[in-house]
Amino acid sequence: MNLLIIGNGAREHAFAWKISQSNHNVKIFVTNASPGIKEVAKSVEIDLNSFNQIKYCIIQNEISFVIVGPEVPLIEGLTDFIKNDSIINNVMVIGPSKFGAQLEGSKDFAKDFMKRHNIPTAQHKTFTKNKLEEAHAYLEHLSPPYVLKADGPAAGKGVLIINDLDSAKDEVSEMLIANKFGAASNKVVIEEFLDGIEMSCFVLFDGSNYKILPYAKDYKRISEGDKGLNTGGMGSISPVSFLTEDLKNKIENEIIKPTVNGLIKEKIDYVGFIFIGLINVDGSPKVIEYNVRMGDPETQVVLPRIKNDIMDLLIACANKSLNKTSLEISPKNYVNVVLASKGYPENYKKGEQITGFDLVKDSIIFHAGTAVSKKEVVTNGGRVLSVVSSANSMEDALSKSYDSIEKLSFNGKTYRSDIGFDL
Repeated sequence: MNLLIIGNGAREHAFAWKISQSNHNVKIFVTNASPGIKEVAKSVEIDLNSFNQIKYCIIQNEISFVIVGPEVPLIEGLTDFIKNDSIINNVMVIGPSKFGAQLEGSKDFAKDFMKRHNIPTAQHKTFTKNKLEEAHAYLEHLSPPYVLKADGPAAGKGVLIINDLDSAKDEVSEMLIANKFGAASNKVVIEEFLDGIEMSCFVLFDGSNYKILPYAKDYKRISEGDKGLNTGGMGSISPVSFLTEDLKNKIENEIIKPTVNGLIKEKIDYVGFIFIGLINVDGSPKVIEYNVRMGDPETQVVLPRIKNDIMDLLIACANKSLNKTSLEISPKNYVNVVLASKGYPENYKKGEQITGFDLVKDSIIFHAGTAVSKKEVVTNGGRVLSVVSSANSMEDALSKSYDSIEKLSFNGKTYRSDIGFDL
């Protein structure tokens, strides 16, 4: 089987790494692969904005299975494109239809879906630019802090949490009138603030049946103590220590089952991963958001915990036979500490040489933003590497990752030394 992974970050590296261990005879191709991914897969250089280039790649490399890593190709309809093309429509795809991808592509759509299926979430209301005064009035009826969300995808930067009412009003105006996040903020969802501890739930769904993958927790802020600017994620841990059996049951019965049953009831074409961002509010789980793919940096700790041959699960998902599989999960603790470039998530420099890979023995290194220059591996993104370790305790796993980080070096190396601090 020839398999294509769309995307080239640490999440996609984790998928390629896990699939490379499969007992199935799989040849792995990855779009525009990083130096790390190239150790387990072949790189195909294509423009992901061109579905025709993806089609040509599928034909040329005799691809029979596609995994879509990032959200944008799904939101733009890549699955539909493949399924509706007479030449490549026999290819198996892990990723929902364009309509299903609105669960991530439109927060307004997601909120309406949750309302229709009685899925617990924050109180909210959606506004457009011709409803600016109503948006300001709605803010006045809320208590701070104020949560403002761009309706569309904004590369993880479209959510603002603001303590001051006047500042919140100004930001709503910036989003709706000045297009602060481009087309993504043509609509803005204003929500009540939920106070609790967050976690990530991952579900593999074949359109009828589902499997709940290991839960995880990520850390989005750039600075210690979860302060500073939001990022794509500076680290993650799995399992989540505060996830009791009672809380698990509530999540499955109040959130997961209504979500998958809603997709089935509304006949939404959805085969793939459902990422449910959750918050535990005094023992009551609520949905913060849906994503229609695996999360990054959580994938890097979720996939290693799955003891199954991952291809058995993915093939069963594509064939709508997940009910015939059982999931085996390692009880070990996995942690991911992200190394970033100085200045991230704002301006940062690329091209800094990375050394020390050969010295790391106790961790898995997934490449997020790297490239090769003059035969040397260099930085090529805001997030550069995921340093993943496992142990019987979270503390020991973290110790391994931080020891490995000491052996890795590049100018401007930035990371959080307090991943897991709140647990």
